[in-house]
Amino acid sequence: QVGNYKRTVKRIDDGHRLCNDLMNCIHERARIEKVYAQQLTEWAKRWKQLVEKGPQYGTVERAWCAFMSEAEKVSELHLEVKGSLMNEDFEKIKNWQKEAFHKQMMGGFKETKEAEDGFRKAQKPWAKKLKEVEAAKKAYHAACKEEKLAISRETNSKADPALNPEQLKKLQDKVERSKQDVLKTKEKYEKSLKELDNATPQYMENMEQVFEQCQQFEEKRLRFFREVLLEVQKHLDLSNVASYKNIYRELEQNIKTADAVEDLRWFRANQGPGMSMNWPQFEEWSADLNRTLSRREKKKASDGVTLTGINQTGDQVSQPNKHSSSLSVQSNTVQSVQSSYNPFEDEEDTGSTVSEKEDNKIKNVSSYEKNQSYPTDWSDEESNNPFSSTDANGDTNPFDEDTSPAMEVRVRALYDYEGQEQDELSFKAGDELTKMENEDEQGWCKGRLDNGQVGLYPANYVEPIQ
Repeated sequence: QVGNYKRTVKRIDDGHRLCNDLMNCIHERARIEKVYAQQLTEWAKRWKQLVEKGPQYGTVERAWCAFMSEAEKVSELHLEVKGSLMNEDFEKIKNWQKEAFHKQMMGGFKETKEAEDGFRKAQKPWAKKLKEVEAAKKAYHAACKEEKLAISRETNSKADPALNPEQLKKLQDKVERSKQDVLKTKEKYEKSLKELDNATPQYMENMEQVFEQCQQFEEKRLRFFREVLLEVQKHLDLSNVASYKNIYRELEQNIKTADAVEDLRWFRANQGPGMSMNWPQFEEWSADLNRTLSRREKKKASDGVTLTGINQTGDQVSQPNKHSSSLSVQSNTVQSVQSSYNPFEDEEDTGSTVSEKEDNKIKNVSSYEKNQSYPTDWSDEESNNPFSSTDANGDTNPFDEDTSPAMEVRVRALYDYEGQEQDELSFKAGDELTKMENEDEQGWCKGRLDNGQVGLYPANYVEPIQ
């Protein structure tokens, strides 16, 4: 029908818009891939630090950390997916759209105008004849109506005795003329209709030819879309990527290598009965000794004992050092390691929401480090016990006096200092450390290096950091 080619022409404009829609769709998916990759990386970095600082050790620790390595590798793959979507698929659609649709100076696309001109040119002759048919039809129907009205008037006039013969003659002539008009308009109507029928095959052929051109143009777009969607599917389908399969194969192997027996053996050798001990031995007095016996005499038995880190000696199973900072506890305190706070346990007696509990949980985990100290479960009952003021390996200076703790202050070393004894710190000029206790009578302070080592140092060798 006349004018119904408009929807076929509009399909060309819709094709250009669909290209934009597909590009937007791919762009949004690429952004999701990027955000997911960033979240995986952040998650892996945060939890890797928490696990390394936490109490887990040995092969199970390595198996746990394998999940973070998996996340980092998967993150890289999803970044590659994002790059493929934007650099290949997105650009391919953009370039095809630019080549397939040509904008005109006056607006619209060249392809749209060509299709519309083709349909209008093919339809113009037939539309003209159709207009003539409609006009002939209208004239024929009007003549028929006039004929029927004239006959009705003539019939009514015969029954009316008031009409003279002359008036009756006029009505009869009117009927004759209307009949002739009906015949003429009918003949013209039939003739125009016949001409329209004769022109219809050519009209259909011309219209179908233009329509097929539009079909071919649309076919190219549909085939191109299918091709692009298949490429997008290949880029998104990581199950067919060899490196993706290797990531989880490696993850499974790392988890299966976790060995409880090996971890227990390592803990026994490094933190249990098998560890190397530094038993007290007789030491000659030396002039280099910087502290007097008064430190020993001023020590209060009721103030508890001081635990310091245990230094490993000899060949041991290679594991990261678990430094232990010093911790003062009451001598009558009996507390096991198992009674310490579990950082992964929710507080059920609080009214906090789930998200708040999760935040608290992460904070607790991050502060639960491997270098924390543990309270002792034995007490110093005999005043003559040589271990009353030292830890198991004798790292603590027996002449230390138990000073009251002070607030920690960051200080900077003014000079190089090399520790002369096991309980003294060594540092270089410019190094920063934390002062844990104020200066004693002999001019010594207690501090902690950034690596967790705790010990004594000369007070006049450092200055506070402003």
